[in-house]
Amino acid sequence: MTSFEEAETEETVTCLHMTFYHPCQDDKMVFRCLDFCKREQVRADEVAKFGRDSSICHYNLMDTRVSRVQFSLQFYRKLNSSEFCFEIKNMSKKTKLIVDQTELGYLNKIDLPWKCIICFGDYQILAEVQEGESVDYFETHLHLAEAPILQERCLLSLQPIPENGISSLSFPSQGKSPIEIDENES
Repeated sequence: MTSFEEAETEETVTCLHMTFYHPCQDDKMVFRCLDFCKREQVRADEVAKFGRDSSICHYNLMDTRVSRVQFSLQFYRKLNSSEFCFEIKNMSKKTKLIVDQTELGYLNKIDLPWKCIICFGDYQILAEVQEGESVDYFETHLHLAEAPILQERCLLSLQPIPENGISSLSFPSQGKSPIEIDENES
């Protein structure tokens, strides 16, 4: 047998992609301590903490309005399943954490959806889970958004859809305001 044949089977790793946005990033550099360049390994038994206190949190947000520990993410495997998930917990006593439409108070926690938007204060974070098999660790890959995440994701959903299902966006000439006509006029 060759060394290639004897090599361990390569495991895929669960990766949590997180895209961060704050309206004052350019001025205040609130994400200056986050590493947006590379994937980072986190041991499966560690809790990933996000907040302003660098002695407690691995992911630091440089903003006095952020709690010392804002929220935490715990990697786990569902009971009687091979599926891996993340649990998100609000660690802030002062600020509610919103995960998609679910509002979490202090110490409330839920399973992190495979793709969701996390909000608190002016912060918006798009979280996307890429499935893997490794039980020893997961990876985080942080990204920086240049535009508001909610605005990008919800822009099309704000357009009303007529009952016939055909949007006026498809026919720009029909996008004009309706003209009121008296029933006696032709």
